[in-house]
Amino acid sequence: MFHVQVWKKGVLWLPLFLLFGASNIFALEISKTEAMHIGKLIFHNECASKIACLTSWNKGEDFASLGIGHFIWYPEGVRKAEKRFDESFPKLLELMQKEDVKIPLWLQKQHGNPWKNREQFKKSKNTNKMREFHDFLLQTTAFQVKFMQNRLKNALPSILTHLPASQHAHIQEQFQHVANSPMGFYALMDYVNFKGEGIKISERYQGKGWGLLQVLEHMQSTQAGFTAIQDFSASAAYILEQRVALSPPSRGEKRWLAGWKKRLQTYTEEYKKYSLKNI
Repeated sequence: MFHVQVWKKGVLWLPLFLLFGASNIFALEISKTEAMHIGKLIFHNECASKIACLTSWNKGEDFASLGIGHFIWYPEGVRKAEKRFDESFPKLLELMQKEDVKIPLWLQKQHGNPWKNREQFKKSKNTNKMREFHDFLLQTTAFQVKFMQNRLKNALPSILTHLPASQHAHIQEQFQHVANSPMGFYALMDYVNFKGEGIKISERYQGKGWGLLQVLEHMQSTQAGFTAIQDFSASAAYILEQRVALSPPSRGEKRWLAGWKKRLQTYTEEYKKYSLKNI
């Protein structure tokens, strides 16, 4: 069974600027119960809640995917310019160090993924180092959820700093509509963890990104609620279809599209489940 412990404060506050003036500020929060539930859902999305999947390296990828959020870790020696996708696992370790989490000594000294490729990673499956690594990821699920929450907290401010002021209102409005909807935080947190903020130039094909920014840009929601979640899911599907169409043929990204869309469908499904429970 997957357990998520609750950290001391237990609440995520998202300071956001209202649409008509930076002097007006409001805060959104995720309760302890919702945070635990979202963590379980993301773990299920990433690897069907399988504990063995906490340490994995997907076929066709040049990095390991680790933890409940499949945080990316490139092999040691890979230059920053060669890392197309945001490397999140080292940032997770930084958070754990700040929280005084007990980290295996070999991992503290590591300056990158010690396994050079997927084949080497797979061969180490039954080594003491890998078993210790697996147990470490299993025991620190609470901090992994906190890391994903922090990423969402910083997502909107980061996106806005990369946009001209004329585009802020639309992005904030769409974010607010989703965030103010039942299970909206799940949709936002999952997508940011899944496909990023959309601000890295390297995370684009032919100039087109596929992160949260691009999904919000394409949305035209007018209010919070089911239609906002539907719009978010549909917009994300469109953006990911565009990604696949523009991707290098050698990556074969079409094979992932059906699974990606199935994941997006859970946003509306979880909204419905929540609504039924609270009738």
